[in-house]
Amino acid sequence: MSDRIENLYAAMAARPADGVVGWRGAEPVSNAAFLKRVHAWHGLLAAQAGRNFALYLDDSIEFGAALLGAWHARKTVWLSADTLPATCQLLLPSVDGFLGEFPAYCAPLQPAAEPSPAAALARSLRGDLPALVVFTSGSTGAAQAIPKKLSQMASEVETLDVLFGARAGDASVWATVSHQHIYGLLFKVLWPLTTCRGIHAQSVIYPEELAPALGAAPCVLVASPAHLKRLPDHLDWRGAAGMLRAVFSSGGPLAPDAALAAGALLGTVPVEVYGSSETGGVAWRQRASIDDNAWTPFPTVQWRLNEEDSTLEVRSPHLPDDDWLALADRAERVERTGEQRFLLQGRRDRIVKIEEKRISLDGVEAALIASGLAAEARMLLCEPDGGMRQRLAAFVVPSAQGRAVLDGEGKAALNNRLRAVLATVVEAVALPRRWRYLDQMPVNTQGKTTMQALLALLGDERPQFPYMRELAQEPCRVELEIIAPANLLYFDGHFDVAPILPGVVQVDWAIHYGRQYFALPPAFKGMQQLKFQQVVVPGVPVQLELAHDAVKGSLQFRYVSDAGQHASGRILFGNGDV
Repeated sequence: MSDRIENLYAAMAARPADGVVGWRGAEPVSNAAFLKRVHAWHGLLAAQAGRNFALYLDDSIEFGAALLGAWHARKTVWLSADTLPATCQLLLPSVDGFLGEFPAYCAPLQPAAEPSPAAALARSLRGDLPALVVFTSGSTGAAQAIPKKLSQMASEVETLDVLFGARAGDASVWATVSHQHIYGLLFKVLWPLTTCRGIHAQSVIYPEELAPALGAAPCVLVASPAHLKRLPDHLDWRGAAGMLRAVFSSGGPLAPDAALAAGALLGTVPVEVYGSSETGGVAWRQRASIDDNAWTPFPTVQWRLNEEDSTLEVRSPHLPDDDWLALADRAERVERTGEQRFLLQGRRDRIVKIEEKRISLDGVEAALIASGLAAEARMLLCEPDGGMRQRLAAFVVPSAQGRAVLDGEGKAALNNRLRAVLATVVEAVALPRRWRYLDQMPVNTQGKTTMQALLALLGDERPQFPYMRELAQEPCRVELEIIAPANLLYFDGHFDVAPILPGVVQVDWAIHYGRQYFALPPAFKGMQQLKFQQVVVPGVPVQLELAHDAVKGSLQFRYVSDAGQHASGRILFGNGDV
């Protein structure tokens, strides 16, 4: 049974000093070393005025120490998914300071590596401590701040161990997701800490690294649908299949075929968890077949269906009070062997009105996928421009059949085929007016496809930027995966027979994303060590690595792929003075 989070410090202090909390690479981190960092963060924060502090750390073990130290200093921790300038600006009015790896202009606080002797910590914490503020993912609208009491998270962790503790056993925890979101925080940090399961401090992004890591010792994997549906079957997963005790997936829907395919590779079908930042965990399922879609509620969650629109309402200790909370998800009650379960039937807030017609965006997406021409589909309602009516935009990852039409007959032909499919199932006003065909949906570090990321693709019909997803982010370094689409503006005339990406565009993209992630000086000063070794061609994933040196005012960039290095160089910036 897990230790309560309220008593976690006392429980860890009672454990053997040389017991292992987790690993940084191959190096074990002992209980004594972990508690030393808890005291360091506590001492730092106990001396700070104010209550609210934003925390960002890549290392999950150090993050856990900072969290526990902050709570014992009676501080409320605000979690952000990233440290982008827009995120920092959003946090500024709400917090009294920044902790960890935020950019230098946020003046982030860090405890000393060898702090002075710490004051004694209280043995326990109050359950009503306002411990955390998390943000919704932004996949269905603007991100919202959600406060959490310590008792809410304690209840969730206890429920996880009741449901999944036996199958996890004493396995260590690997993750492809970040702890800066409530799912990763619970599964990768708080649950292992309260149950003495080892934590691997760094998230694993690349399947080539994940496969051998999972095969080294008994473990569980905390992942997202975006990672699980892209596991390459050419890698050797036999070791992983022998060592994995459980695989978890949350943050979005995992398609039935992807769940079963991941199960075939990993030796265990993923346990999918349904919930949100606001509700916490609500239900779970582990598919036995392609049509096994029902969800089993958590034992601590009461649920009912609204009589008017069949939307879910829940009540649980994961919520801030004992009231019923209405959700935007519609559901249908099902019963199996006397057990009450439910099927999700789409979101109420994805019913839109266009010219007085009620249109289900979920229904339109389902029709596109059912056509056989689309592997994935997302619909967005675009705001009208100056007197224009509202319009739908479709973002489609073509299936093999759809890709053959797109490559062989062109975009207009695929548009027409998909519009013809939709014309038989939806009102004419629901036919999308804008179409974007993607190699994959853009996802963030939580594996989420946000509205903002999709809307960013609705610029010029001939895009000037690649499809991009973030692979890893540190304070002075970022790794991105980019794919230059075949209809990229810069491929025109460069060259008709075998288009390649111009070197000047590669430099421009490095600067563009460098300014997006780092506070670069305004003036371009020059370039050094510029090299172009291999061409970049349409549709091939390439990794863009950026490193910022604030002291030197430089941005180092490197484009690499499975084929090797494509380009590299250093770009110099200054403040415009001579």
